[in-house]
Amino acid sequence: MKRRTFIKNTAASSGLLTLGGLGLNGCASSSNKHITILHTNDVHSHIDAFPKKHAEFPGLGGLARRAGLVQRIRKENPNTLLLDAGDIFQGTPYFNFYGGELEFKLMSKLNYDGATLGNHDFDNGIDGLLAQMPHAKFDFITANYDFTNTPLHGLTKPYKTYIKDGIKIGVYGLGIELNGLVSKQLYQETKYLDPFELALDTEQRLKKDEQCNLIICLSHLGYEYSSPNKPDDLKLAKRTKYTDLIIGGHTHTFLEKPTLVSNANDRDILVNQVGCFGVYLGRIDFHFNSESNAASGYTIKV
Repeated sequence: MKRRTFIKNTAASSGLLTLGGLGLNGCASSSNKHITILHTNDVHSHIDAFPKKHAEFPGLGGLARRAGLVQRIRKENPNTLLLDAGDIFQGTPYFNFYGGELEFKLMSKLNYDGATLGNHDFDNGIDGLLAQMPHAKFDFITANYDFTNTPLHGLTKPYKTYIKDGIKIGVYGLGIELNGLVSKQLYQETKYLDPFELALDTEQRLKKDEQCNLIICLSHLGYEYSSPNKPDDLKLAKRTKYTDLIIGGHTHTFLEKPTLVSNANDRDILVNQVGCFGVYLGRIDFHFNSESNAASGYTIKV
């Protein structure tokens, strides 16, 4: 199948969800503007497409196909951000042999704008992650890992702002508790801070101080847990006030379309996650005009 036909068919079958009247942050002055957010999570070093006879993902995935999709969408809408919600490392021999160098180099070729860190990104230790960071031409964004007493101090950001077509977009990151998932000797003196507290502090800073029109959380907490005390994206969404979109990871949850959650201000926001291994690409479109704001989201097979 030709790539153009493949893209057309997968996009058409992905199931468009229209969210009319989503109350975004103070964009009354914006007129007919369109921002596209593309996202991945838990790619786990899957550079190549799956074999055509693979039981679960026959012929799907692969960074080359993702690059083609991203290129087409950016051509369609130059006001596009490409983000990743963590667990870039671990899962194929590419990581075993190259330690993450290839993953970061190829993500840089795709011009990723930012990524948060997942627990598997520490699998070669902080020193191993540090060694590969020069190959990453994008920002690592995490608000609730305190790297003060580690070699990563100063190499990550709690948030980053971007401007696309006059719309100011704030992106902040949250990581899962490493204790119990990662050996202490690998994450060293990294301190895990309460993700809910950091989310509320950071989103308020992005809204009030940075004057962001659109606020996105890159989360590697996981989509949903039965335990009431374990942080997850759905619990986070209910507590936030200014975040518009939570892009999740860790639990390998495949959502055909984003979940709507009512936040602390009784406003619907979006939570999305696109499975794992680079088989899917998430797409969220935000539309701004002087009368109303809206969003639509769907998942594309790669």
